[in-house]
Parts: sequence; C-alpha cells; structure tokens
Amino acid sequence: METETLLARFLRELTALKPVAVWAHGSLAGGDYQEGRSDLDLITVLPGSVTPRVVWKVALVHARIRAQPLAAKLHCTYLAPDTVDDAARRHLTWAHEELFKRTVTPVTRRELHAFGRVLHGRVPAGLLAPVPDRELGDFVVRDQRDFWRSAVDNAPLWTRDVWVDLGMITFARATVTARDGRMISKREALDLLPGLGAPAEVVEDIRRRRYGDSVPPTEEWTARRARLTRDYLGPAIDALTASYD
Repeated sequence: METETLLARFLRELTALKPVAVWAHGSLAGGDYQEGRSDLDLITVLPGSVTPRVVWKVALVHARIRAQPLAAKLHCTYLAPDTVDDAARRHLTWAHEELFKRTVTPVTRRELHAFGRVLHGRVPAGLLAPVPDRELGDFVVRDQRDFWRSAVDNAPLWTRDVWVDLGMITFARATVTARDGRMISKREALDLLPGLGAPAEVVEDIRRRRYGDSVPPTEEWTARRARLTRDYLGPAIDALTASYD
C-alpha cells in the first residue's frame, strides 16, 4: 500500500528531529481514508522550540520524500512542547507542498483524543488537554457562520468540486457536533445529509466522486449543482447558527 510506504519513509526522515510523538487524524485515523483521494493529515510533536534550524530540517524532511507517491497529499503540523496546548497559536505546517503557519483547531484536537492514530511515541492524551464540548460546539458554529456562510455568497466558488464537497460535508459534521458533541466521518456525513434536507442528487454526486468512479461533470450539471448547493447551504447554515445555544 503506497500510503504505508510513504508513512514509513516519512517517519525515517523524521528521526533527525527526534520527535516526541507523531499522530494521524482526519480520514487516515477515522477509518474513511481513500488512497489517492484523501489527504494524509499528521501532527508531529517536537522535543523543543521551533528554531530556524528546526524549520530548515523540516523543509529538508519534506524535500527528501517529495518523489514518493502521494507525498503531495501529506500534510503535517509541528508542535513544540511549550505551545502544544495553545489553541490560538499558529504552528509550523507543511501542506500543499509549502511551509506556513496555522492553528490546530478544536476539531483536530478532539479527533486526536477520540480516534487519533499513534504513528510514533506518546499518545495524544498524554500531551494534549481535552476539548470541552462547549468549546468544540462554539468553534464549529462560528466556522459555519463566519467562513462558510460568507463563502455561500461567492457564487464562482461553487462550480468547483472541492467547495461543494467540503461545504456539504462540513455542514453535516458541524450539525452533529453542535447538537451532541459527537465527531462523525465524511461517509457518515453523506449518509446524514438527505435527512437534513440536502438535495439528493448533489449528495450522490459527492458520493460517486469520493467512493466510486469519478467522471468529469458537464458544464450544465456544474452550474445546476452550484445553484442547488448554495440554495440549500445558505438557509441551512442560518438555521444552525440561529438555533445554537
């Protein structure tokens, strides 16, 4: 399996950084991973601060695995022990074949506690503080209100597969999390969406592309799918944020 080969090579290259722990989250940990389609979402906890020399070593690790199949889909955020519990802090991250900084969200932290896959070293519970239900719910509803609701009004975005897929799936997952604090997989989100009133043909379109044969959509379907998705998500997000207490 190309995924396991890549992970083994990545862990070998990481030995120069002496990581305290390496964890997988997202689809790779949650049982919904689709090789060649899903990203490989990882967290590495380093033994010390992220100095310029450490940044250089991280860049070298990713340069060395770049020729491996699926390497472009491997995303890893690097945490330091003294900042691992700072939810607002932006951490060194390799994703989309470049280095930048981003936070480790309450969703990711909850995933790590709930079903994180330990690839090396210590378990998440020994290093990460738990995420209270209220903090998690506040985050996912705020994300729907402040990011996704604004995005719905940007019509050109919704002609792209990735926006349709993430917009619909993220909404379903946020609904369950806000309602009862549970985390669900992308497959579970697709199963749930029709019951939430989502257009069935859009849900099936996402399901085919994620789990079946991917056929490029026609221009007519792309336009219709965008309209159906936006018409559904706008009111649905408004209802979710209005009902959240």
